[in-house]
Amino acid sequence: MKMSLFAFALAGAIGLAASVPAPARQTEKQRDPEALPPAPKADPKSVHIKAPNLDNVIIEVMPDKSRRLLLATEVCLREGALEVFLCKKGTKEHEAILRVDIDAQKLHELLLLSGAESGKPTQFVDPKTEQPKYKPATGSKIDVSVHYTKDGKTYTHPAQDWIWDSKRKAPIAHGWVFAGSMIITDPCNGKKFYAANSGDIISISNFPYSMLEIPSEISKDDAQLTFEAKTDRIPPLMSKVWLILEKK
Repeated sequence: MKMSLFAFALAGAIGLAASVPAPARQTEKQRDPEALPPAPKADPKSVHIKAPNLDNVIIEVMPDKSRRLLLATEVCLREGALEVFLCKKGTKEHEAILRVDIDAQKLHELLLLSGAESGKPTQFVDPKTEQPKYKPATGSKIDVSVHYTKDGKTYTHPAQDWIWDSKRKAPIAHGWVFAGSMIITDPCNGKKFYAANSGDIISISNFPYSMLEIPSEISKDDAQLTFEAKTDRIPPLMSKVWLILEKK
């Protein structure tokens, strides 16, 4: 996908709501949400740059000029089955741990500017034969981690630690790739739409619209039966969390 004017404006800078249904199965007593901690730095000499026109995104530029993205997100589910890790606000809060109020296409552009290369989401059908054929998602590998406060302490660790694999009795073993979603056209009005804005920003199962996806065969049903939120590790609902994306 080509970068828009938004992306070029950001490159120059670096060169220096919908109502949401209550999450399902939240059975424990609700505690007060945790505030967003100060934005972390991977290196004390790193520089934080606010993304243009995005109040909830910071680009961290390291001394070696490599970059990572920090997104201010919100906990929307702590208990129950998962299909998505991060969704757009107002979409899939019933099956995602975190939500963010952002245009996912701009996040795609930021990842490109951070040095990541987009690939393709999971393929379910061979485009030549039109016969069923699975092909895993491709793209740059992306480290996803969370930085947050819980019970008076601040933590930073891989996002996988919040996703429990009930079969393995351990956190999910998979990582993510920058699949890049796709642009689709509304047949009714001809308008183009970045498909990850439907909710699949960081997916746990295979979705054709995912921006970040697991490059392993995981059906929607498999995800619902296998993956669930690790409730005891996740801060209270509505807590603010820095989600960190970094190209491996």
